Order: sequence, then structure tokens, then C-alpha cells
Amino acid sequence: MKKVLSIILGGGAGTRLYPLTKLRAKPAVPVAGKYRLIDIPVSNCINSEIFKIYVLTQFNSASLNRHIARTYNFSGFNEGFVEVLAAQQTPENPNWFQGTADAVRQYLWLMEEWNADEYLILSGDHLYRMDYRQFIQRHRETGADITLSVIPIDERRASDFGLMKIDDSGRVIDFSEKPKGEALIQMRVDTSILGLSKEQAQQQPYIASMGIYVFKKEVLFKLLREGIERTDFGKEIIPDASKDYNVQAYLFDDYWEDIGTIEAFYHANLALTQQPQPPFSFYDEKAPIYTRARYLPPTKLLDCHITESIIGEGCILKNCRIQHSVLGVRSRIESGCVIEESLLMGADFYQASVERQCSLAENDIPVGIGTDTIVRGAIVDKNARIGHDVKIINKDNVQEAEREAQGFYIRSGIVVVLKNAVIPDGTII
Repeated sequence: MKKVLSIILGGGAGTRLYPLTKLRAKPAVPVAGKYRLIDIPVSNCINSEIFKIYVLTQFNSASLNRHIARTYNFSGFNEGFVEVLAAQQTPENPNWFQGTADAVRQYLWLMEEWNADEYLILSGDHLYRMDYRQFIQRHRETGADITLSVIPIDERRASDFGLMKIDDSGRVIDFSEKPKGEALIQMRVDTSILGLSKEQAQQQPYIASMGIYVFKKEVLFKLLREGIERTDFGKEIIPDASKDYNVQAYLFDDYWEDIGTIEAFYHANLALTQQPQPPFSFYDEKAPIYTRARYLPPTKLLDCHITESIIGEGCILKNCRIQHSVLGVRSRIESGCVIEESLLMGADFYQASVERQCSLAENDIPVGIGTDTIVRGAIVDKNARIGHDVKIINKDNVQEAEREAQGFYIRSGIVVVLKNAVIPDGTII
């Protein structure tokens, strides 16, 4: 794997994940109480012995830079690195990244400096665990110019994805973006060619791209330099290349979730609390997910009732009830609170006890959740200050709302409290 260089695409403005992307790049969005989205593909690379990793981004990259600098520091005995490459103006190109392919194109001069045979291109907002060594091995064995990682899917979900057809050798011969009706039926394939059993192949007769690709070096450079007007891998570069190049499919038959929307992000986080077996687990000794070491104290629980939940380190919970929720690092919840089916991202800092007492005495709201507050079906971003006797329950079942001045949005019926928001005592949302 020494001849493989990985490029993680940080995505654009993250509009589908807004307001979680209001103050941070999409790969820097917190997940599972203590990680960030970028930790997933970077950890998969490290566990696959791929140590040359670039992260391409152009929006709000300050917190992403900080996280990567504090987390991934390889020793001086190998050439390993994890570096953020932000969009920049040059005399040759004064533009922002125009798409996934254009982002890589603008940094080809830097990619060329490395002695790499293959370029692994990944997305920064997916939740999955994958050994890329098997993926690259398949790419080499088939003599492919490009290999796509694909998942098998059933008819119910098929029209939500870009689908492809393969021939008997696994070579990709046709693409269709979110087909419906007769066009969908035309995209059925025998997925047993890729390794599924006959029963599975009947239940899942379609294959969808995961947005994960491996390119031969010379093929990637040729395609990007020739088609300047083509700015996206999935929609333009790869479908066009399938006519003239050997484009192969590699089947990934395990948990994979695109968490690019508020609804998908919310459900993917809460699914981590499922018993007895969550669909994705961070507990895997052979392939751990890495993140920043914070050296926080253990969580303190004072007379709490907690069921089916994940609690990050360094939290202080007093006489409250937590059910089917995820609480991030340094979460502080006062007595009488009820937290149900919610994702609390915690805080970036501790308030000194003197400062908290002064806040209470002056009717200011300290960081955390105040007494006798109910939070149900919500996402509460970092450092939020929620007063006492607040009800965040979406009582009118509103599906979409923008209340930035009041400190919250509603997306797909999920209340999202903004980072650093202040919600006054007695508020009902």
C-alpha cells in the first residue's frame, strides 16, 4: 500500500447538513459523541496501511484543520501524513472548486510529486468500515483502469441512487442517475457475479455507487487534463470513461450510510445505541476508529436513569432521565431533565463552577441543559445554553422552519439547536 495515495473529498458548503455546517466544514461535524465525520475515512485508511492522505475542502475549514493537526501526527520514520488542502487561487486557476473532479484537478501538481501507482478517492461524509486493501487488490487483479466500490440494493431504495450495469466479468457498461419505472427495470443485474449468494442476488438486483474510487495514476491524470469542462467524478468523468477504459465494480456488502442530510445524520447516530447489535459499531479492536485524545475525566452520574444511550467522557449528569440518546463530551445536564431520542454534541470547554454560579445569580444561562427541561427528537449542537423549564419537543409537528434569531432550525421534523445558541428559561419549541 506504499504506492497508494488517498484523497478524501470534504464536500462543498454542506447545505443539506446546515445548520450543523454553519461554522464548520462537513467532515468536521461531530458524530457518535466524540468523533468527527473525517475520522471514519482517515481511520479506514490507517487500518488499511495507507498513510498518505489529503483532505480537500473549501468551506469553514478552521475546525477541520485544528482537529487533523491535533489528531493525526505520524512519526518521522515513514512518509505518512494527513493534510488539509483548501481551495486557493493561483495564476492558472482563480476559481473555487467546481466539483469533486475539479477539486482534485486543481491539486494535480502536488499529487504528481508522490511516487504513487494508484489514487484512492473517498468521500468525507459516509459511515462505514472498509479494508481498502481488498478493494485495491481487486483493482490490480482485474487490470482495471478505474474501480468503483458499489453496494447491492433492493428495488425499494434503488431509485434514490446512481445505478450501474455490469457485464459477466464485472466491468461497468452503463450508468443511470436515479432511474424510475421502466428505466429502473433496465438497470437490473445479476449481483451474484460480484459474490452475492443466489438468494441475496434476487433480493438485491441493483448496484449503486458509494462514491469511492481507485484510479491508475496515468488514467486519472489523463482524464482530468483532457476534460477540463468535466467537474464531477460520479456524473461526468467515470460514465464517460467507461466507454474507453476498463472500469470495474467491487462489491462492498456491509453497513454503509451516506449521512449527508440532517435526517440521515440523526438516525445514523441514534442507531449506534441499538441493542443487542447496532448496525455500525465503534468497538472493533482489529479496525478501531481513531480521534483526538482529549484526556477528559470520567463521566459523573448522580442519581440518573439511563437506557439505550451513549454517553461521552467528561459529562456531568444530575438526577435526570436519558433514553435512546447520544451525549457528546462535556455534556452537562441538570436535575429534573428528560432527554429522549436526541443527539447532544456536548461542549468544547468547561465553565468554572464560580462562573456558573455567577451566571445563575445574574440570570444568565450557563453552558448545558438547565433544570426541568425536556428535549425530545432533537439535535443540540456544541456549547448551547438551554435554560430551565424549556421544552424542545416540536409540539406542533413542524417539518421545516428557520428560526436563526431564536437559535434553532427544524429539518425533517427534527429541531436543531445552533452551536453557541442561548434558549431562555421557559421556552417551548
